[in-house]
Amino acid sequence: MAVDGLERTTVTENAEGTGKTPRTRRSTKSAAAEETPAVKRTTTRKPAAAKPAATKTTATRRASAAKSSKKEPTIAEASTGEVEVQFQRDGDDVVLTVGGKKRTLDDVDEATFNEVEVAKDEKELVEEEQGFALSDSDDADEPEQQVVSAGATADPVKDYLKQIGKVALLNAVQEVELAKRIEAGLFAEEQLSSDTPPPTSQDVEDFQWIAEDGRRAKNHLLEANLRLVVSLAKRYTGRGMLFLDLIQEGNLGLIRAVEKFDYTKGYKFSTYATWWIKQAITRAMADQARTIRIPVHMVEVINKLARVQRQMLQDLGREPTPEELAVELDMTPEKVVEVQKYGREPISLHTPLGEDGDSEFGDLIEDSEAIVPADAVNFTLLQEQLNDVLDTLSEREAGVVQMRFGLTDGQPKTLDEIGKVYGVTRERIRQIESKTMSKLRHPSRSQVLRDYLD
Repeated sequence: MAVDGLERTTVTENAEGTGKTPRTRRSTKSAAAEETPAVKRTTTRKPAAAKPAATKTTATRRASAAKSSKKEPTIAEASTGEVEVQFQRDGDDVVLTVGGKKRTLDDVDEATFNEVEVAKDEKELVEEEQGFALSDSDDADEPEQQVVSAGATADPVKDYLKQIGKVALLNAVQEVELAKRIEAGLFAEEQLSSDTPPPTSQDVEDFQWIAEDGRRAKNHLLEANLRLVVSLAKRYTGRGMLFLDLIQEGNLGLIRAVEKFDYTKGYKFSTYATWWIKQAITRAMADQARTIRIPVHMVEVINKLARVQRQMLQDLGREPTPEELAVELDMTPEKVVEVQKYGREPISLHTPLGEDGDSEFGDLIEDSEAIVPADAVNFTLLQEQLNDVLDTLSEREAGVVQMRFGLTDGQPKTLDEIGKVYGVTRERIRQIESKTMSKLRHPSRSQVLRDYLD
């Protein structure tokens, strides 16, 4: 949420009862090191006879506005103009006026609404404005997730949908009003956290109240758009993530949209929030949906390849070749084949096969580490023949050959290591090795071993 909207602040000092014309001071906060304008507060003492009537609650104002036949202003009309912030003292209460709306600490909008008038139109409003309906078929494609807790329903998805359906939808004017309150709250928090705090304790109290009102407005805007998240999350079901997980990831995107929304641009909040919600859901699917995680940029390439492949299948009436896909995607055919391999979903080795399911997919996969029986027999015979040939040598010659080539433990040793074992130099071991290898190359010894080279 940009804080720029509060850089133009119009403060009106109440001159009621004084006979003077109200003074209006305009202060503009520059982007440089200019000081932040202090928001002045005036205390007005009103006669008892002229005490104004009680302000209508937010729920009553909404009901009256719904019954009125006047045309509601568009979001562009509501978002134009300056943000007017006025402070007044009414006894022990603080009155804040933002955009012409008066609020006290007890009159903060907490998403209350007239249930009698709204309940009968709730389902139709949701279907028309956000494409979402509270029906039993919303979560039909998801298995029931049992909740073992007192008072909870068997299906948490349906329970969640009922809870978020209790909050009324917002029109364009209400969205702008909440956005202004959020912006005022951010401005107040900035003033409270700055190095130069407000001069008086009363100013600190006022800024704290404005910051709290901004947080309430943020929660209201979030709760009123939770159904938009559900409507978008339903499009991504069946792709490796549970429906509730998709909703939670979309809610994170909604929070980000509330923080970044700028009402002065002139578009509705739902239009802006849709992009952030989709971005959060697709990013979560790329990180969590697959058994083997694929980088996000590669997931985008895989999705693009799938779209082009479907389009070419409709145009050509057959499966496109890697060469044809390479031309459309501006990549090499080898890269297309590689991307297609990345997009394949892994399957379990325990997947049952056949009508009876008596065999598994893993039974058809060759074990590359398994020893072939014929090779095992040949290896055993080779070891026996090699031991017979080494028996024709002296004990030291046979030991040098076995340690040099790792015939005993599979770890070949250097000349220095062998020399330390026998207490001689490495040169002497090299001579013994050379003499022994010459003996082994004699046909009387090597002929029985050559048969295993084929």
